[in-house]
Amino acid sequence: MAVVLVLRARGLGDLLTAVPALRALRRARTGDHIALAAPPRLKPIVDLIASVDEMISTAGPAGMRWDGPTPALAVNLHGSGPEGLVELTRTRPDRILTYRNHAFPDLPGPEWEPDMHDVDRWCHLLETDGITADRRNLGLVPPVATTSHKDCVVVHIGAGAPARRWPPDRFAAAIRHLLVQGREVVITGDEFERDLALGIAARAGLPVSRVLAGEQNLIELAATVAEAALVVSGDTGVAHLATAFGTRTVLLFGPNPPSRNGPPPHLLGRHVVLWAGQLGDPDAASPDPGLLKIGVPEVVNAVDKQLHKRPWPGTGMDRRGQQFRRVG
Repeated sequence: MAVVLVLRARGLGDLLTAVPALRALRRARTGDHIALAAPPRLKPIVDLIASVDEMISTAGPAGMRWDGPTPALAVNLHGSGPEGLVELTRTRPDRILTYRNHAFPDLPGPEWEPDMHDVDRWCHLLETDGITADRRNLGLVPPVATTSHKDCVVVHIGAGAPARRWPPDRFAAAIRHLLVQGREVVITGDEFERDLALGIAARAGLPVSRVLAGEQNLIELAATVAEAALVVSGDTGVAHLATAFGTRTVLLFGPNPPSRNGPPPHLLGRHVVLWAGQLGDPDAASPDPGLLKIGVPEVVNAVDKQLHKRPWPGTGMDRRGQQFRRVG
């Protein structure tokens, strides 16, 4: 049995954009053992993908330890930098499938295109190796919720960096609007964002019991997103979870454009993406100026429209297509 070693040691959203590629690899190499190197906290989601035989826990490329047999194929889904290739070459694979990198001039591969959507990027890489990939194959089977929050509105206040976090007072205003409308609301985020979430809840008049930030593990968060009526979120992994479960969203983008890592445009009727059309530093220490151009009125208007859409009879799909709205 040949071994295929795949590196994708990044965050939740990055893993979910690689799902169609991982499934294509599984179909193409049905008799091989596929090992995925990824952060250990993502194991529950890797299990939901159901295309990997083994997960190698690694926080990043430099921490990867491979003690198995020589891989017949190493697949670099990590990114454009040389870090992933450094570690994969140390496993001495028979062959490496990767985008071209100037630090490894002898390795063939397609050229990296910065503006390509991440789902397209990894499918395209496999297709250059003769492996057909279905970009629509993003869906996950929802996990079972231990505590149900069915049909609530999930307001996810988390972000990987301050640049991608909408201001707390605006989140609070949007939540107050939802409460006036009689909607059930929960706030999600990680353990480091619990104090922030509690402050937002206090401003909005939301009970502490509805603050789930820091109280859920990843599979519980996934279940909450899967059964929600709507998810309001920035450019985060939770937005990708909502896409995978078919949950409607209102997504606030900035400084990254939604064309790179927003919901793929082929998805029907589930997503409204608000973006000011302004690029910036995604790792900056303060909210991106473009993100700040998205005001509370634009968000609550999008939320109201999403919550009042009527599905097609018998399908659960909306008559309107995905919307990318330029604000400001």
